[in-house]
Amino acid sequence: MIAIIDYRAGNQTSVRRALDCLKIPSLVTGDPQVLREAEGIIFPGVGAAGQAMEHLNKTGLANEIRALIQDKRPFLGICLGCQIMLDFSQENAVATLGILPGQTKRFEPDILDCEKRPIRIPHMGWNEVKTIKPTVLWEGIGAKDQFYFVHSYYPEPQPRLTIGLTEHGLEFTSFFGYDGLWAVQFHPEKSGPPGLRILQNFYDYCRGRGYAQ
Repeated sequence: MIAIIDYRAGNQTSVRRALDCLKIPSLVTGDPQVLREAEGIIFPGVGAAGQAMEHLNKTGLANEIRALIQDKRPFLGICLGCQIMLDFSQENAVATLGILPGQTKRFEPDILDCEKRPIRIPHMGWNEVKTIKPTVLWEGIGAKDQFYFVHSYYPEPQPRLTIGLTEHGLEFTSFFGYDGLWAVQFHPEKSGPPGLRILQNFYDYCRGRGYAQ
């Protein structure tokens, strides 16, 4: 079973529907015991970093997430769930989980696109992800496949963690981590067949590790 973390700032329903489409068993939960029993964890997100961290700290989920990752439980962070895996977010100027080194930065309105026009903020719509290193999460994904983004802030992890890059006025990290611990700025659950393939790859990884039943 894949656990989808419920932390009052997510798009858990969309992720659950995508997993249902793939016939992958899943449960939306904020119960630490259920999270500990899950074969893999998805950490989705729509909302503000400050509000999310307030809930995670208040409920103890912040420390539970850190413990799960220390236990090497397969983990996938999505959008806000990706950003708050880093040390700090400029959104609400809040310390985040500190699971991976880096910070979340704001798209500034003076950033220009390729036609020298101010970029749109938020970055919303379909865009490509250029991978710079291989990972099992990306198996079966084409170089021109596009993914759905909606965000005003972007992750800036340590460069060694970057797996994929996306262009929106500047080139930012849209995919980072390492095998077993991934973070994506886009929404795979809203990205059609390529996004579903990522979720299937995540589940297959869990099964290969002997976690998923």
